[in-house]
Amino acid sequence: MNPFRTLAAALAISTGLLTLSNFAMASENTSGNPEYDVEAPKAYTMIGDLLIARPALIFATVVGAGLFVVTLPFSAAGGNIGEAGHALVVEPGAAAFVRCLGCTESGYKRADR
Repeated sequence: MNPFRTLAAALAISTGLLTLSNFAMASENTSGNPEYDVEAPKAYTMIGDLLIARPALIFATVVGAGLFVVTLPFSAAGGNIGEAGHALVVEPGAAAFVRCLGCTESGYKRADR
């Protein structure tokens, strides 16, 4: 296949995938309850999350853990081991394993009483 056609196909597919997530977020339903903002994702949002986002987030968690270990001496010298661990490992891990399938945020938003 011609390199130009390969590049054009890759750009078309990546542009389509990027616009799909924006379309999915614009068309999602919410509960309407002011106390809880529960997302009700559609089936295609869940499929996209399962096939694209979750593997990427799991990969980001593994790479972040490796980077955390590599940068640990520098984080210890700077006194920010907790912040580095949270940013590199906990945040992508929570996004991969804690949030519901197709949701954009982890957990529920609950108004404090």
